[in-house]
Order: sequence, then C-alpha cells, then structure tokens
Amino acid sequence: MSGALGDVVSEYLERGPVLVVADLLSLITVSSCLVIKVPQINTIRANKSSKGISVLGLCLELFSYTVMLSYNYTSGYDFLSYMEYPVLLLQEYALIYYAFKYQDLLGKRTQVVAILYSVVATLIYLKLFPIIILTFLVPFCTPIGATSKVLQLLAILRTKDASSVSRTTWALSAFTNMTRIYTVFFQSNDWMLLSNFLISTFLSASVFTAACVYKKKAKAE
Repeated sequence: MSGALGDVVSEYLERGPVLVVADLLSLITVSSCLVIKVPQINTIRANKSSKGISVLGLCLELFSYTVMLSYNYTSGYDFLSYMEYPVLLLQEYALIYYAFKYQDLLGKRTQVVAILYSVVATLIYLKLFPIIILTFLVPFCTPIGATSKVLQLLAILRTKDASSVSRTTWALSAFTNMTRIYTVFFQSNDWMLLSNFLISTFLSASVFTAACVYKKKAKAE
C-alpha cells in the first residue's frame, strides 16, 4: 500500500516543480475563495445597509463569473484550475440578495431576470448552450469584470463612505487573481484568461486601497 502511494507521489512530482507549485497555488486560491465574499456579506448584514456598494457592479461581476465558469467547463480545462468559480458564484448570489434587499430592489423585474438567468445556467450545465456564444463572450469578461470593479471604486469615491465595503474581501480578491496569473500561464497558457486576471488584480487592489482610505476617514470623523 505504502509502495503504491510512493509510486503515485513520485509520478506526480515528475510533472516538475512548476506544475506542482501551480497545483498548490490553485488549492490556496480555491481555499481562499471559499470565504472570500463572506466578510462582505457579513458587513452588509451587520450594518443593515449596502451603502457604497455598486449594485450594477455586482451584476456585471455575476455575468463575468458565469461566463468564465461556463467557458472553462465547456472547454474541458482541468477543474482545479477554475474550481473557485462555482464557490464564488454561490457567494455572489448571497451578496447580490442582501445588496438588493437593503436597496429595496427585490421586485418582480428582479425575479423575472433571476428566472431567465437560472434557465440559461441550466442549459450551460447540461451542455445544451452553444459553445460558440461562450467563446464570443469570453473576451468581453475582461472589460466587464474590470467595469464592475471600476464601478465599485467609483461608488466608494462618490460616497466617500466605505463602511459597508469589506477590506478583507477585496484583499483576498487581489491575492486570488494574482495566484491565477501563475496557474493559468503554466497550465493552459490561455491569454484571454491571463489578461482578465492581470487587470482584475490591479483593480481589486485599487478598491482595497480606496476602502482603507475612506474607512480610516470615517473613523476619524
């Protein structure tokens, strides 16, 4: 038994240190993503307010996560290289719910959009959604994902209030995007994905910085 385990470990290590490190970073990334948005959700619930949170930014982020998960899934990439997306989506659903709730946006229109989204997501899961459409949408995820973060940054700068913005969430966002630059480069070398993570790292770090500045100012006042 121990001999068989040793053979498995030896065979795995023969992949080379670069890919072993990539797998390790993937595990760290996925582990971080298990709780990445929980601090933000808890902050909104504790304050009973989503002031300073961009609802449009959250919706764009949801679109970006959905397309990226669908693209990786239908392309047959190693699940470990994109395993954080299902976890992120579940947390994003909860975050959007509470953000909408405290901005009184849970109306019939929102419910209809949620149903349509669920139908499309189900088609993608069953691989009945045309992959050519996903391939077309992937390049837009970089500007859309970037726009969602820019909107969040502008929301903080406009209100000068980051009391409902979790610095922990944005610090983890910058970190996980940075680790994905390494894993994608060495595992799939997909430049569409790489450009997305490069821009996301910079913008997440910018939102984190703005949240730190305006939380300090709020406390000082």
